[in-house]
Amino acid sequence: MALQDLTPQLRTRLNRMERAVGWFVLLATALLVFGFGYYLRNTAKRKGWFLTKAPYFTFTDRAAGLKAGDPVLLMGLEVGRITEIKPMPPYEPYEIYVQFELKDPFYGYIWSEGSRAHVVTADLLGKRVLEVTKGIQGVPSYIFSPLRDVALKEVATLPQPEHWRLAEDVYATNGLDLILPALSHLTNLNLIASVGRSTIRVLDTHPERQKKFFTGVWRDKAGRYDFHTKTNKPYWLRSDETPAITDRLEKLVAQVEVALPNILSLTNQISRVLANSSELTSNLNVVALNAQPASANLAALSAQLRAPGALGEWALGTNVQRQLEATLESANTTLSHTDTNLTGLVENLARSLDNLAEITSNLNAQVQANTNILSGISSAVVDVDDLVQGLKRHWLLRSAFKVKATNAPPAQPSSPQRRLSPRDSAPH
Repeated sequence: MALQDLTPQLRTRLNRMERAVGWFVLLATALLVFGFGYYLRNTAKRKGWFLTKAPYFTFTDRAAGLKAGDPVLLMGLEVGRITEIKPMPPYEPYEIYVQFELKDPFYGYIWSEGSRAHVVTADLLGKRVLEVTKGIQGVPSYIFSPLRDVALKEVATLPQPEHWRLAEDVYATNGLDLILPALSHLTNLNLIASVGRSTIRVLDTHPERQKKFFTGVWRDKAGRYDFHTKTNKPYWLRSDETPAITDRLEKLVAQVEVALPNILSLTNQISRVLANSSELTSNLNVVALNAQPASANLAALSAQLRAPGALGEWALGTNVQRQLEATLESANTTLSHTDTNLTGLVENLARSLDNLAEITSNLNAQVQANTNILSGISSAVVDVDDLVQGLKRHWLLRSAFKVKATNAPPAQPSSPQRRLSPRDSAPH
């Protein structure tokens, strides 16, 4: 049926339905685009697609457990990704080249001293992970400040010289002694000129002149910042590699194989020791059975020695036995009396201490109640001393306080002086 054959009411309903379907399709498309954009935004934020990334590289002995796309950790956080793993050419001193990148702002933790790349074991299945450590000294691996090579005579003409720093280490003429480290202020130009330098590399640290991209990368071997381009090499981060779990298991198995014969010989020795112990136990059982009659005889003999009229009583005698019993009884009585006397002595001492405490407390109460008692005692002591001194000077009692004279030590004879002769008095 053609559209013009429909009634006006049907055509109106059909147009309304077409518009509703169109709005529905348009709304669904908008929701689909919005959801896809939201997913892309979260994915980019999670993976850091729009963040600045700093490239680094290191070397490992083996690529086992590592692959491109694996995360790079810093202090337990995922801060980057491994971008490339490839073997080095033959006759190179290194085996595997591993390149990775760190996201903003975590590349700021990587400095020339203290930062390392650790390849450590992640699980028992041979998986390994790359982890970098935070730097503690030195200079940052990447900078955003503009770099320039200027002559020493032009340094004074630089605008705002307080914001300019050295972009390299300055060494003495022997190339070993560090005179000025990188990032030092440009205040020792005479010292730099004294080592024969005519040009230096500097960087501008003014906040308004900072770039949004890297301008320089530090080179440890050259001791300076190089101009960063897309073609030059990334920063080399030295590595500390832990052997893979398979290598460690192989070494453990090899050690077990070496130690297994010794273990077997040890088990043989243990079995021989156990056999000897069993034989010794059986022999001891026989000895114990043979010793039972002797022990019975010894018990009977001791019983006979303890019986009245036995050998023990005969050897000691009745008088000695009675004396021993009397001595023991007197010693027991003495000990009991001593205990009783000691108890009474302790009780008397306790009562004496209680009386002394009461006297002391009474004296303290008297002193607290009469504050002038100390001054009275002091004046009494002074008066007694004056009395004694007066008695010493009295003509009747003076002889009682005389000090007996002692024999004085004999005086040392003085050495006679020798008379000088004319020869001694003559000038030399």
